[in-house]
Formats: sequence, structure tokens, C-alpha cells
Amino acid sequence: MPFPVSREQIVAANKAVVDTFLSAINTLLNSVEKISNLNLSTARSALEAQVDSSSELLASRDPHQALAVQSALVQPQLEKLIAYSRSLYEISAQTQHELVKLLESKHAELNKSIAGALDWYGKSAANSDIAVAAVKSAISAANSAYENINKGARQVAEIAEASVSAATSATARAVGATSQPRKKAA
Repeated sequence: MPFPVSREQIVAANKAVVDTFLSAINTLLNSVEKISNLNLSTARSALEAQVDSSSELLASRDPHQALAVQSALVQPQLEKLIAYSRSLYEISAQTQHELVKLLESKHAELNKSIAGALDWYGKSAANSDIAVAAVKSAISAANSAYENINKGARQVAEIAEASVSAATSATARAVGATSQPRKKAA
């Protein structure tokens, strides 16, 4: 006895696939839009900073003053670069989180439909207990492996986020320390 699949079920399954695909595409397009806005804002800010710094350099009266102006501009530029990097990382992390959430929900739906099909098969086919138990065991093992991989991926993401934060802070402190005026030895 074949698994009873109606035309409505096939249409619903196809619609679900298209909806999932559109959700993923929308998530990616939103991410591209955020990155484009960030890039445009950063470029605008960099251009304005360049114009301001050029004006300050041109207003310098001697080489020492020009060097002091140029040295004073390093710290704000680095801070802007760090802020840009952080924003870019946050956008990518948010996009990844949304895609993983979508994948997890579809994985749960797939498990539910497979379990339903196995239950139907177990009830309708004679002597199918062993086959159904074997398939359920394989699915359970696959789900366990999936959860372990997912857990590992989350841990890697947390470690990467902590590393990015630590590196950003260390870089900002290092540049802050080197941009401080040095006292001349007596």
C-alpha cells in the first residue's frame, strides 16, 4: 500500500520550499542592504574626514605642526576602522543567526514529517516493526550528530566573537598608547 500523498500535500510541500527559499533570499538581501548602507556611510565619513584633515594640514605653518596634526589624525581614523569592522561583523553574525534559525525550523519540520510517514508505514505494513525501528534509530543518530555539530558551530562562533572583541580592544589600546606624545629624555 503506497504512502497516501494528495495533490494538496504536494502543492503545500512545494509552497513550503518556495517560502523557505524566499525567506533565505530576503535575509541575504537585507544583509546586503545593511552592508551597502554601512559602506556608503563609512565612505561619506572618510571623505569628510579627509577634507577636514587636508584643510588642517594646509593650515599648518611649519613641518612640526604638520606632523603633529597628522599624528593627531591617526587615532580617530583607527577608531572609525574598528567601528566599521565591528559593524560589519555584527551584520554578518546577525545574518548567520537568522539563516541558522531558518534551517533549524525546517529541520524540525522535516523530522516531524518523517516521523509521521514512519508511523503511517508502521501501522499499515505487516511486520514492519524492525524496519521502522531501524530507520528511527538512524534518524535519532543523525539528529544527535546534527545537534553536536550545531553546538560546536555555536561555540566556534562565540570564540570568534570573543576573539574579535579582544583584538579590537587590544588594537585600540595599542594605537592609543602609541599616539600619545612622547616626552623627550633630559
